Amino acid sequence: MTMRTNSRDRALRERARVVIPGGMYGHESVALLPEEFPQFFSRGEGARIWDADGNEYVDYMCAFGPNLLGYRHPAVEQAASAQALKGDTLTGPSEAMVTLAEDFVGMITHAAWAMFCKNGSDATSMAMVAARAYSGRRKILVARGAYHGASPWNTPNPKGTLPEDRAHVIYFRYNDLDSLRDAFRQADGDVAGVFATPFRHEVFEDQFLPSVDFARETRRLCDDADALLIVDEVRAGFRLSRDASWSLLGVEPDLTTWGKVLGNGYPISALLGSEKVRAAASSIYVTGSFWFSAVPMAAAVATLQVVRSSDYLEQMSTRAEAMRTGIAEQALAHGIAIRQTGPAQMPQIFFDDDPDMRIGYFWAAAAVRRGVYLHPYHNMFATSALTDADIAKTLAATDEAFTELKRAWATLPPQSNPAVLARIKAKAESRAL
Repeated sequence: MTMRTNSRDRALRERARVVIPGGMYGHESVALLPEEFPQFFSRGEGARIWDADGNEYVDYMCAFGPNLLGYRHPAVEQAASAQALKGDTLTGPSEAMVTLAEDFVGMITHAAWAMFCKNGSDATSMAMVAARAYSGRRKILVARGAYHGASPWNTPNPKGTLPEDRAHVIYFRYNDLDSLRDAFRQADGDVAGVFATPFRHEVFEDQFLPSVDFARETRRLCDDADALLIVDEVRAGFRLSRDASWSLLGVEPDLTTWGKVLGNGYPISALLGSEKVRAAASSIYVTGSFWFSAVPMAAAVATLQVVRSSDYLEQMSTRAEAMRTGIAEQALAHGIAIRQTGPAQMPQIFFDDDPDMRIGYFWAAAAVRRGVYLHPYHNMFATSALTDADIAKTLAATDEAFTELKRAWATLPPQSNPAVLARIKAKAESRAL
């Protein structure tokens, strides 16, 4: 294992604490991570990133999803650069907006129209408003604990929000039809829409796929109530399918929300809708100063071209499965019980008998020290830029991390981060509801 330095990262953290509340905020804060995890990065290329000190990692977070095709993908960068020479944020959108809408609608079976914004939270909140505009009803059904962005109606940290922000949200248990039916009954004819993720992919929890019966019955319940089915693709889009993810289950939603991968890292997200929601979408007022910027749209046009024309998904899936198989074999050989859940392209890895996550945290930190950026509590992401050499480096690092873990097993200190312990407790309480 090569020696790592982190002096530059530490200095940046100290500077940040002076001018940024808490030193950092949001999902890319490392406040819940071991000290080995860097906060600041300098560049990315393909499937690899370099931190502020120049340490190199095979990156399995992919900027928390946006890196679908590889950092600095040549076709995407060329399209973005060409548009930047003409202009980006102008008094009106460029032709790229129309081209992007045409291309995107042409790829997604349920879609008849597209609207663009910047973040996943923009897209999900716009979907909620469109659903209410469609029917004039108020209630939105959401799986308990599901993440649909950081807006007040759904943020996992409700500080600064009001009960009124969620007054018309009714919760059900994901993949539990009795619970969903009960939520419809509670709404008493006032359901505007039902949110669902393609599969259950929450932090600090095992992932799992929905049953076909759950997905299809959710569609039927929405049809019977004339409510809209909204599938949130922001995290999973284009990592399971080239279409909307529930198309694999034979279910077409009314609305889908997209982000992260759409511009392969350029800031753009989208709401796609079926024909029956067109008039409602036309009636709402949603906008943003940078929602119509041309460079991200040009990048997205290029990204969708690669999605349509290449074997990116098959390459990604093959290498992700190789990583999953290799880690499973290593864990078995070391006599350590782990759980790998969710699709291999979006893996989640937890350790059995690890209630305070001290084991998983130690193993992930050991991998990071060896140049492989794994995550101890959030689902990870594969990129189609992964190579056989990346997988080989990953498995060498994880095997050494298992060896180091076995040596330290008997003396591992308890989890010492109070924020982590609080999140684990909150998750347990949510599951008990």
